[in-house]
Amino acid sequence: MRVQRFPKLVYFLCPSRVESRELAVMSTNTESQTHSLPSRERCPQASGLESVAPLLHSGEETPDPIPTTTMGIIPAWINGSFLRNGPGKFEFGEDRYNHWFDGMALMHRFHICEGSVTYSSRFLRSDSYNLNSERNRIVVSEFGTVAMPDPCKNFFARFLSRFQIPQPTDNANVNFVKYKGDYYVSTETNFMRRVNPQTLETKEKVDWSQYVAVNSATAHPHYDREGATYNMGNSYGRDGFFYTIIRIPPAEEAAAKEDSADLSGAEVICSIPAAESRKPSYYHSFVMSENYIVFVEQPIKLNVLKFMLYKIMGESFQKILSWEPQYGTVFHLVDRHTGQESKVKYRTAPMFTLHQINAYEDNGFLVMDMCCGDDGAVIGDFTLENLRQESGDDLDKFYNSLCRNLPRRYVLPLNVDEQTPLDQNLVMLPNCKATAKRTNSGEVYMTHEELHNEELLQYGGLEFPQINYDTYNGRPYRYFYACGFGHVFADSLLKMDVHTKELKVWRYPGLFPSEPVFVASPDAAEEDDGVVLSVIITPRKEKSTFLLVLDAKTFTELGRAEVPVNIPCGTHGVFNETG
Repeated sequence: MRVQRFPKLVYFLCPSRVESRELAVMSTNTESQTHSLPSRERCPQASGLESVAPLLHSGEETPDPIPTTTMGIIPAWINGSFLRNGPGKFEFGEDRYNHWFDGMALMHRFHICEGSVTYSSRFLRSDSYNLNSERNRIVVSEFGTVAMPDPCKNFFARFLSRFQIPQPTDNANVNFVKYKGDYYVSTETNFMRRVNPQTLETKEKVDWSQYVAVNSATAHPHYDREGATYNMGNSYGRDGFFYTIIRIPPAEEAAAKEDSADLSGAEVICSIPAAESRKPSYYHSFVMSENYIVFVEQPIKLNVLKFMLYKIMGESFQKILSWEPQYGTVFHLVDRHTGQESKVKYRTAPMFTLHQINAYEDNGFLVMDMCCGDDGAVIGDFTLENLRQESGDDLDKFYNSLCRNLPRRYVLPLNVDEQTPLDQNLVMLPNCKATAKRTNSGEVYMTHEELHNEELLQYGGLEFPQINYDTYNGRPYRYFYACGFGHVFADSLLKMDVHTKELKVWRYPGLFPSEPVFVASPDAAEEDDGVVLSVIITPRKEKSTFLLVLDAKTFTELGRAEVPVNIPCGTHGVFNETG
């Protein structure tokens, strides 16, 4: 199959402003916990928000590790590196990026050993970064910024350049991911970059399409307990548009390890045709339990025709996404071991999701927890112009227009056939308010349970969910950790008990935390025995960044490691236990 490559879509938070269409009237179910008001209207309206413009200035790299100043106690058993990624450079010469997602990747490393912490950082030396640096202007298009033709060319050459198919960026500023023991930084194109997790040195560029017939892969793979990695990508050819599930096998134990990228053995285990080939769905991640993978086909649509024309029109890539709720949402269930897709289509009302929390099987049901929004018509535009606004009515108005994601639980009955009764709630799990009803042959309509109480609304909803992944991913669990969004960027850390829906909160005015990452203690006896790591930045004082260490059980501060650098707002991170 010939693969058509697509540039980077969206990174981690809300897609940029998308076109609104009239919301389709969907049937409601009195047994569900859904509310008539969109989530952003249920959360308190903000007033007097402080400006976060200082958090969106270009950072400087610190390639050689520097010491930090420790306050409190950093547990001596923590031994490894907290790796973070995100946009870190927003201009070249006189050229400026338009969108936050466009910034060049800046990688960070907090190395923790025997209670002390050092810090280092490097810009990813991607082709995009190197070309822009060499020419001192933006020459590679990103999500929200179109590179202008070379002014040194004549008019005819500049005109023709608009008709050239743009090359996907390798500005991998979303996440650190791991394949066969090697670390890579990733975005949502077909390119990744291998990196050294100790020095943050940039290694070779890796093209997914050289291994499997896909033109992209998410920055959120899943890992099984045998060492294999799973991801999703797209493929587009004469037969249409497909969502593809990829499996990368574990590294061979007996094989000699070479200092080079190794995705050998990667295979597509399932290809799911898009409901509308000319309008495939955008997705940022996917669901995986011990035996199943679920792809969420949501009504944020990529207009293929507009994609073909967007460079000719001189518009940024963000303009080709649209919210089209009339399509609803479809969950595609795939057996992780055989690659066989279920013939049952699980449908629900229009919603969008960026990050899943966890999924597990329970007595013939697949329980899926995820962060969801239901107000796709007003998603917001994360341009630097909007985000850098001064405190005042315009900043408040922008924030109040944004979607608020809330945790939801969907339950898929796994044993549905022609003998399954119609229009009857099939979910028999105790204390579960989610519903699923067989509506006709091969279809089940679901409603969700809200995985929170009213208290969460005070914190603006949540995103960036994390769990005790190594032990509880794909299994029944009780706790997850996330960021609360009482501002355009996260302004609190949250611990949610999914059994009681009770919250524990860390929040202080003027402090903006990164995605929380859980690290289990070596003698852990319970799910939340360990610490939560987060990088805290502030617009109120220069060079006042610190690494926060919370007791995961009590959610109280154990210690912090202060570092005299300015770190821009980032995206995702991981803990590398090997250091």
